[in-house]
Amino acid sequence: MSKQDGSSRQVTTGPVDDSATPILHVDMDAFFVSVELLSRPELRGKPVLVGGTAGRGVVSAASYEARRFGVNSAMPMSVALQRCPNAIVLRGDYRKYTEYSKRVMAILGDLTPIVEPLSIDEAFLDVSGARRLHGSPAEIAWTIRDRVRTETGLACSVGVAASKYVAKVASSRAKPDGMLVVPAAETLAFLHPLPVSALWGVGRVTEESLARLGLRTIGDVAAMPPEALERAVGPALAGRLSRLANGIDQREVSLQRSERSVGHETTFGHDLTDPDEIRRALLGLSTNVAARLRKAGLTGRTVVLKLRYGDFRTVTRSRTLGEPTDVARRIYEEAAAALDDLVGDGARVRLIGVRAEQLRPSGGTALWDPDEEWRDAERTIDRVVAKFGRGAVKPAALVGRDGSGAVAGARFRRPLDDDDESGPDRG
Repeated sequence: MSKQDGSSRQVTTGPVDDSATPILHVDMDAFFVSVELLSRPELRGKPVLVGGTAGRGVVSAASYEARRFGVNSAMPMSVALQRCPNAIVLRGDYRKYTEYSKRVMAILGDLTPIVEPLSIDEAFLDVSGARRLHGSPAEIAWTIRDRVRTETGLACSVGVAASKYVAKVASSRAKPDGMLVVPAAETLAFLHPLPVSALWGVGRVTEESLARLGLRTIGDVAAMPPEALERAVGPALAGRLSRLANGIDQREVSLQRSERSVGHETTFGHDLTDPDEIRRALLGLSTNVAARLRKAGLTGRTVVLKLRYGDFRTVTRSRTLGEPTDVARRIYEEAAAALDDLVGDGARVRLIGVRAEQLRPSGGTALWDPDEEWRDAERTIDRVVAKFGRGAVKPAALVGRDGSGAVAGARFRRPLDDDDESGPDRG
C-alpha cells in the first residue's frame, strides 16, 4: 500500500504487489548539499545552496528548505538569493561528490550486477536475478536505503516499477527519503493523473504546445488521437509520448553506458553583443568539444548549438553532417552557420553551448576525407597540449583570450529532453 501526504510526495508504507516490478531507480536526495552537510551538521534544516557566487554563478544544488522559496538547480545564483535572501551558499567540491558517488554505486553493485549509472547521483538497477539472495524488489529497495544511510550518512529515494520510465517517475514522487512501488497492474492508474511535465521529453515549450490542445495530464495524452498529437509536437516526439503515456517502455537496464553527447557551454560575465566576440567564444567551445572527442576516441555526426539570450530565452539548433567528425574546424563551421540565424542586431547573448551528438567510435574513414589535413594538425596540437599543458597551442583568434567565457563547463552526458533546463543535482 502507498500513501500521499499533503504535498505531492507519495510513498509505499505496507505490503504491495512487487512480483512484476524488477526495475529500480535510485536517486540521491539533494546530493551535493547533503554531502556538504555531513561536515557541517549545524546547517541542517537551513536553506543551503551549492554553486558559484561570482559573476553569473548558478545553483548546482539546493536543500529542500531552499526549494520552498522556489529555488532550484541551474537557476542563476542572483535570482536564487533574491527569492531566498537568507540562503547559505557553499562552494562545491566535485572530488568529494565523486568519492561518495563511488561508495553509493558500490552498494548498488553488491545487490545486483545489473546497474546502469545515469549520473553522479542516480542509477537504474535490474534485480530480477537478485531475489533469491536479497529478497523481493521492495525488500531490496529498503535494503538500499538503509545501507546508503548507514554507510554514507546520506539519504536516497527509490522507485520500483515494471519499467525504467515508471521507476524514475516513482522515485521523484517519493522524494525526499522515500520509496514507492508501482505494481505493474496499477501502472496506468499511477501515471494518468500526473501532469504532462512528468513525461520524458516534455519541457516548458512542449508543455505549452500540449496545453494549447487542452492536454494537461498524462491521461489526456494517452487518450489523444495520434494524428492530432503528431500535428502538435511532430511524429517522433508524439510516438514517444504516446508510448510513455500508456506505460510502454521496453528499454532494458544496460551495463554498457555509452556516452550520447559531448558538450561544452559557457555563461558570460556580461551579455555579449559583439558578433566577433560571440564567434570567438564559439570557436573556443568547438575546439574544446573536438579535443574531448579525439581523447575519447569518438566522432559526432550532429552538431548542436545552444544559445541563451539576456532575457533567459533559450534556443537550440542542430545540423547533421554527411560524415561524423572530431575536427574543431568542421564543428565550428556548422555551429557558426546555425548561429547566423539566431544573432541579429541588438541581440544580447548570455550563454553559448556547443555539443556533438550521434557519437560513434572513430577509425572508420570515408573514401575522401575533406578534413584529413585539419584532423592531422589538430592531433598534433593534442600531442603538444598533452606534453606542455592546455593553452600551449590554440587558434590564433583565441590567443590572449580564454576562448570560452567566464563560467565554463564541460561534460560527457546522456541526452536531456530537448527543452529540459534541469541541472545536474535535481534530487
